Amino acid sequence: MQTRRWVVRLTLVVLTESFGAAAAGAARAQDPSAIVGLRLDGVVDPFAADYLRNAIADANDDGAPAILLTIDTPGGLSSSMREITQAILNSRVPVICYVSPEGARAASAGAFVLMSCPVAAMAPGTNVGAATPVGVSGITLERKVTEDAIASITSMAEIYGRNADVAESFVRDATSITATQALEDGVIDLVEPSVDALLGAVGETTVTLGDGSSATLPALAGLAIDERSMAPGVRFLHDLFDPDLAFIFFWLGLALIVLELLIPGHIFSGTIGTILLIVAIVSFGLLPVRLIGVALLVASVVFFVLELKVPGLGVWSLAGLASLVAGGLFLYDGSGGVRVSPVVLIAVAAGVALFFGVAVSRLLAIRRVPPVPHGAEAIIGKDGVVIGAGLGPNGVVRVASEEWRAVSTSGPIPVGSRVRVTGLDGLVLTVESLADEHRPAVAPAEGGTTR
Repeated sequence: MQTRRWVVRLTLVVLTESFGAAAAGAARAQDPSAIVGLRLDGVVDPFAADYLRNAIADANDDGAPAILLTIDTPGGLSSSMREITQAILNSRVPVICYVSPEGARAASAGAFVLMSCPVAAMAPGTNVGAATPVGVSGITLERKVTEDAIASITSMAEIYGRNADVAESFVRDATSITATQALEDGVIDLVEPSVDALLGAVGETTVTLGDGSSATLPALAGLAIDERSMAPGVRFLHDLFDPDLAFIFFWLGLALIVLELLIPGHIFSGTIGTILLIVAIVSFGLLPVRLIGVALLVASVVFFVLELKVPGLGVWSLAGLASLVAGGLFLYDGSGGVRVSPVVLIAVAAGVALFFGVAVSRLLAIRRVPPVPHGAEAIIGKDGVVIGAGLGPNGVVRVASEEWRAVSTSGPIPVGSRVRVTGLDGLVLTVESLADEHRPAVAPAEGGTTR
């Protein structure tokens, strides 16, 4: 775990230096009186943590009137989540967290981030919760980890006078509730349909900061929002850690590696498959993955290989497709809203059926066809005729419209006799007489090339 985090961080530093300086400079040059707009979407990973931590620090340095953090996340790494919550709790500028748009969620690590904000708001049709720590195997982690998470989320709820019991249920019971229920339970502060409505509601109000002190927000309605995004290179890597992409990369990576083993001789499928598999495994470390889902995806590849090796009535193909669909359905713990999109699942299943049913089977069929002889070796087994002065036992024969030097294995053979090629030594044929054709014949016309 630590090694992976440091690898990701090293990559992040390189990309930030390469792509982030210009973007950060442009963002800092904006109106300092504007509200700083940030986004937490996708997986909570080290890329998102560094982006938000640095952006919140910059907003504090700029003296921004407020920070608006829009949330839509299925969760992610607890270590990255803690970096984000610490940055929010230590910010002198009030952070307004808003789960938006409709259909968005603050699940798992996202629930902690929402609870850490001085202003916690949600749009209608959103949900929050399902924050039980989950391991790669899909089972709840050991009790001390759960208790630590409970202490963290309840302490943040208590700072802002929110319902600590409901916050605790997010972790202990994996409860997930709607925006309306969250407001009724006193676990958030507002439910607003738009950013404008939210800013109008919280402007000129006094809020509690993470250190327990108070701060009065200025009138926020009508103020410009300075949107500060991730640098392009960092954003690209962050977007790779997507539940749908992780599912596609994992299965496609396995399939390409198997293809390399079935049809060796090229490096592209094996290399690309290995890269995709590594990316998928790293993504699984950030998502609530169930071991049963991973096992079903592996089984589906095995079934397809069996179909290719032991062709029958398509039973193995059907088993492979069933395992693939079931693996996609059970790959993630869906309590926090993390799941493989049905559209992606159907598209992948259709593509896999086409790929293994047509492309790979045809390639294997081609490989099973015996190679066609070519060049000089193709002449072995051919019949020819003795020309010149005959074979005594050396001489010249004509085979397949070409003249060859030849040596007889059955003694002298007169000119015009039929012979059969039995071997090739360099450019000299070994021939034997076709005994029933040892009769003089009209010698073929002179000409051609002697070998």
